[in-house]
Amino acid sequence: MNEWLSSQFVVNVLFFVLGAIIGSFLNVCIYRIPRNESIVRPGSRCPACEAPILFYDNIPLVSYMLLRGRCRNCGEHISIRYPFVELVTGALFVVFCTVLGLSPELAVSLVFACLLIVISFIDLDHLIIPDILSLGGLLLGVALSFFRPSFGNVDSVGGLLVSAGLLRWAPESLVRLATSLGGVLLGAGLLFAIAKSYEFLRKREGVGGGDIKLLGMIGAFCGIEGVIFSLVAGSLLGTIVGLPLMLIKGEGMKYAIPFGPFLSLGALIYAIAGNDLIHLFFSFVLR
Repeated sequence: MNEWLSSQFVVNVLFFVLGAIIGSFLNVCIYRIPRNESIVRPGSRCPACEAPILFYDNIPLVSYMLLRGRCRNCGEHISIRYPFVELVTGALFVVFCTVLGLSPELAVSLVFACLLIVISFIDLDHLIIPDILSLGGLLLGVALSFFRPSFGNVDSVGGLLVSAGLLRWAPESLVRLATSLGGVLLGAGLLFAIAKSYEFLRKREGVGGGDIKLLGMIGAFCGIEGVIFSLVAGSLLGTIVGLPLMLIKGEGMKYAIPFGPFLSLGALIYAIAGNDLIHLFFSFVLR
């Protein structure tokens, strides 16, 4: 038991460090993608004076604390968001590793989580979700479905099609593909219908095209169950956070609140513990 705890602790530390390093790269993506800048060149630089950041000043979390949140060259304050993204990414890597273990599903979930982190912070800053992330992530999610042994089980769309006899003799890879594509169609189609209904009733846009593509991407990775869970959870979280902000700002329903971060948070919750939460909910209702 002690040996297992010790080995698990070492794995968690390694995954946290890996996540923090990748989180540092995600910060580059969050800053540069909306500005149509390369995420490869030039290297990291101060947003204020644009001086190159030396490698020892670019150690995730540690450098920020040693420099007290300021640029070594110009002394300008560096946003606390940078270490926050590194911390969140590292923490998510540990959580997913603990829940999924070392498996193909872990690798897919980490890619999914990184996409959601970048999308969320870009949406918070610019109220946009770049197509390269949402549509690119959608295509990636569909492609990765072939390499997920646990994707397309009996509770999924692919599993239901097999049970109905439509994919009974199909290879498992085709069942996974059906599960992913079913999530894409429901995710994008459902939110598109909601957006058009809102626009028809209120005579103004309520849900952006970026959110529609994002929910399609979530469907590609999580299937139909993940779409429904993410939409319900995202709407609930958005309401809890959005209503007080509307009251504080005094703009009512005209105050623009990005929906992407809430959909992303709902998707992350589903990826970590969605099935358990769904079963808990239904067991409570049926009781």
